[in-house]
Amino acid sequence: MTYTIRSMDEDAITEIAGWHYPPPYDFNDWTKDSDDLAPLLDARRWPERYFSAYGSDSELVGVFEFQLSEDWATIGLGLRPDLTAKGLGLQFVDAGLGFASEAFQVRNFHLAVATFNERAIVVYERAGFVREEIIPHFSNGQLYDFLHMRRYADGSGLAGS
Repeated sequence: MTYTIRSMDEDAITEIAGWHYPPPYDFNDWTKDSDDLAPLLDARRWPERYFSAYGSDSELVGVFEFQLSEDWATIGLGLRPDLTAKGLGLQFVDAGLGFASEAFQVRNFHLAVATFNERAIVVYERAGFVREEIIPHFSNGQLYDFLHMRRYADGSGLAGS
């Protein structure tokens, strides 16, 4: 599948906010945590932070969030629930990284993923991310461990490689 990534709009936000994942991945439902949902609903942030991804059939397939600092992009992403666990993850992640590299000239990427989400961690490692540290974070009403991962400019996962 090829992806087209563009600035978020109200129709996409409405659809994305209504996505519901099966347990235990329902942790990622936007409506589970008002602190996650509020920035997504803030239209002022759409042009610079939130982007929708469309498949070759022009249907909404995912969302990307990019928080930029110097030559780093902290990314968040989500594939539409009915498309998860179908082998699309690596290509989707690569599309987002390619978009951010071109659009923002960033060289390095950071992300955080709940440690129980092993299938996402495998995809991120295949995309060149390396495990760094686990940091507890309060989300969805309780404390969860999040694995922080980085991918450096050359895709190796190692600084200066």
